[in-house]
Amino acid sequence: MRALAGWVLAVSLAATPAFAAGSGGDSAGTSTSTNDNSNSTASAAAKTDASSLEAEIGDLRDLIDSQAKQMETQNEQLKLEQQKMQVLEEQLKAVTAAPSESAKPAVSNVSASAPTTSPVATATVAMPSVPAASSPAPAAAPADPQGEQPAPLFFRIGSATFTPLGFMDLTNVFRSPVIGSGIGTNFGSLPYRIAGNFPGSGLTEDRFSAQNSRLGIRVDANIAGGQAIGYLETDFLGNQAGTISISSNSYTLRMRVYFIDWTKGKIEILGGQDWSMLTPNRVGINPIPGNIFFSQDMDTNYQLGLVWERTPQFRFIYHASKAAAFGVSVENPDQYGGGGNGSGTIVTPSGFATSQLDEGGSSNGTNIPNLFPDLIVKAAFDPMVMNRDFHFEVSGLLNEFRVNTFSNNTSMNSTAVGGAISANTNLEIIKNFHFIANSFWSDGAGRDIFGQAPDLVIHPQANASSPFTVAPLHSGSFLTGAEWQVKPKLMVYGYYSGIYIGRDFFQCGTPGTGTPPVTVPTCGYGIPVDVPGGVSGVSQSTAYSQNRFMDEGTIGLIPVFWRSPNYGALQLITQYSYLSREPWAVVPGGLTPTRAHGSMAYVDLRYVLP
Repeated sequence: MRALAGWVLAVSLAATPAFAAGSGGDSAGTSTSTNDNSNSTASAAAKTDASSLEAEIGDLRDLIDSQAKQMETQNEQLKLEQQKMQVLEEQLKAVTAAPSESAKPAVSNVSASAPTTSPVATATVAMPSVPAASSPAPAAAPADPQGEQPAPLFFRIGSATFTPLGFMDLTNVFRSPVIGSGIGTNFGSLPYRIAGNFPGSGLTEDRFSAQNSRLGIRVDANIAGGQAIGYLETDFLGNQAGTISISSNSYTLRMRVYFIDWTKGKIEILGGQDWSMLTPNRVGINPIPGNIFFSQDMDTNYQLGLVWERTPQFRFIYHASKAAAFGVSVENPDQYGGGGNGSGTIVTPSGFATSQLDEGGSSNGTNIPNLFPDLIVKAAFDPMVMNRDFHFEVSGLLNEFRVNTFSNNTSMNSTAVGGAISANTNLEIIKNFHFIANSFWSDGAGRDIFGQAPDLVIHPQANASSPFTVAPLHSGSFLTGAEWQVKPKLMVYGYYSGIYIGRDFFQCGTPGTGTPPVTVPTCGYGIPVDVPGGVSGVSQSTAYSQNRFMDEGTIGLIPVFWRSPNYGALQLITQYSYLSREPWAVVPGGLTPTRAHGSMAYVDLRYVLP
């Protein structure tokens, strides 16, 4: 239109002199012969003016064409910017739509703690620092320092965002002496150098495994005016046949974590299987594995003394502020008499139905009666101190036990209440250097220390008309250490931890007769070898299995060889640990060690999904 308007203007201007000349001739009439020279001069001037005007119009047309092309280019650039803006708006919506709490910096090992730059990864190449008020939501990975553009780490179905997560592991573990528990260590069964433990206590073990490889997915969506997270995490450490290492090594896929978490305003509700709320957090009371402290260890049973379970539960959390949260959790109970994860088992009186207790057998506790779910409360505080992340928390547990006695055609029950308290800290002392201190003391909660202590013992009947009685058993643990993200691609860590288990033993039968020493039947936990008037009658293996104290010192390095926002990361996880344990009683005769000692080393090559 502009070009057409310019052309019309040019024609109009060109025609004006001609009209003016014609009009002059008519009015001059009879005088044209005398003005020929003047007309010639005027005609030449008009031609010159028209030529100049045509040149100007050409320039104007070129200018208009140039501007039109520039406008087209700007429109294309504007469309690209609008597309980028739309992507950023979608990412911002995803971030603001997710519930509470995220990871803190300086966590490298995905197995152990977690997150990579991927928003949920259980793990970890180096966790980004994010606001402590809400869980990380799926988002594009940060741009690569070398300029590589990141690929999307998630996909959408409808309004829900799906984020794949996981890693592939190849683990080698060496132990001396043999514990024989796969890549996860049964701490309580570290062998003593006694006659019954050879040849294992005189040998070493070395094995490879890909069992710890992990698969999972996280789903984020807006539901009922709140933000929901669905979370599934699996590995290959499930049950397997006894001949599995001979040929196929076909380990079983198992469920680790599977829950849905919903947050609206300051209220958060979770249902499903997750880490127990007794397990220490790195930040807040956040259910995402990357925000939970279970060490950087490559050992799939983590660090001796760590309080942890993954259990079916229903929890309610109130976020009073960005720096304070309070939670209540109702979790799956289990009347535990020991025997799992290498721990010692209690000795029960004759006539007591041991089917009422989980003693680490093949039933896995599924047929064990329980009076009431475990009730856990927790308060967590995450202040910023001198621009450093500090985390404090305190937890409490209430559990109950009940056993039945059927005697003289009478059914009688005995009930006891147990409990525990835990206090934990995770402090960023200097930039990327975290000091960790965890403590736990219980009266009937040994199961929560990775099952290394029984929850209770059973006291005998006072007479045939009275019931067996339940007595919670004291136990406690501590864990202290540090994690230092020395460089973006190097973490150094170390821990020292221990477990103490109390004792409760008693005569539970009629002493034998004959020449001393006679047998005095003794039940409970921490049974001595010698008792007044004779011996306890417990076997050598039983006496040595009832531990009094165990400890573990661990150091490790986690270098990252390579990392890409599009293709993930490749890292090496190393761990060296020194273990020891001591029993309540030492059996006389033969080798009589008062402590068992052992070393183990892990090397793990891990590829982490982007």
